[in-house]
Amino acid sequence: MTLYRIGVLEGDGIGPEIVKATIELVKAVAEKEKITIEWVPLLVGWKGIDEKNHPLPEETKEKLKDCHAWLLGPHDSASYPEEFKTIRNPSGELRHYFDLYANIRPSKNILGINALVEGADLVIYRENTEGFYVDRNMYQGTGEFRVTKDVAITTGVFTRHAIERIAHAAFQKAMKRKKKVTIVHKANVIRIGSGMFLDICKEVANSYPEVEVDDYHVDAMCAHLVRRIQDFDVIVTENMFGDILSDLTGELIGSLGLAPSINTNQEIAMAQAAHGSAPDIAGRDLANPIGMMLSTALLFDWLSEKFNDKRLKIVGTKMEQSIHQALLEEIKTKDLGGDKKTSAFTKEVIKRIF
Repeated sequence: MTLYRIGVLEGDGIGPEIVKATIELVKAVAEKEKITIEWVPLLVGWKGIDEKNHPLPEETKEKLKDCHAWLLGPHDSASYPEEFKTIRNPSGELRHYFDLYANIRPSKNILGINALVEGADLVIYRENTEGFYVDRNMYQGTGEFRVTKDVAITTGVFTRHAIERIAHAAFQKAMKRKKKVTIVHKANVIRIGSGMFLDICKEVANSYPEVEVDDYHVDAMCAHLVRRIQDFDVIVTENMFGDILSDLTGELIGSLGLAPSINTNQEIAMAQAAHGSAPDIAGRDLANPIGMMLSTALLFDWLSEKFNDKRLKIVGTKMEQSIHQALLEEIKTKDLGGDKKTSAFTKEVIKRIF
């Protein structure tokens, strides 16, 4: 592979700033490694509404099919016109449309960052297509409706197909790490749906006899992560539980603004920081780009495996190391207790590429 096509969806709020900063860092590393990347800018969010009257135009989805991966900045769907609030937001639609069934969210302590816990080094594999996320758990329409003005019903969907593939992804990752998987569920109350998730994950575990397996109810798991996060390695769980737990682990290591995330299947992947669009600081050069940068480093790790190109692994590693070095030297954005603006922080990180 001599050319990699990466889609660029800047998003709303601070999205354009942190995506721009991330691309600057990637370009600096890729140039040193002699890797050619074609950046493909595409419409999403308010830019899509303004130019094509839709937050995720059809042409954006079509052009993404020709990309090897893409970056998605945070979107501010809460502020979109009413007509767009009844459809999936851009992130949900991209996950649904491309069947990005695995949301992978690592959490690891970073030197130079004041964390609430020590010894964290885990990765959450969140099933990304069904469960109680009603905007993406149906073939057509949503899994939620109102019977009367006083009665609302929300449907959770659990299928063998979806559970098996996220479980296999988690166990395959565990085989490359510490060979331990924790299944998180609520089978004591949601006995059929969540119980099915637990049972099928245990069935899949039989194909990986070297992997140690345990399981916890989601409420207990929250407590265990706060108390003894160092005891966990790979966590596999349902859609909503994975969303909640990964936000918790992000804060436990110091800030949700540091939390990386990719959404993927076997063929394509999307880097997306776990945090929101922060419209209150948009355009002020105050945003922390680390979450987006680390998500993109994670994306390059994925691309390296997908295309068997070790140079891409080097890109991800050097991005991560240069960020960590800057933080270790107390070079930080305001939200982390520093004084660097987004652009200045990015320049400092680039200086530390070796």
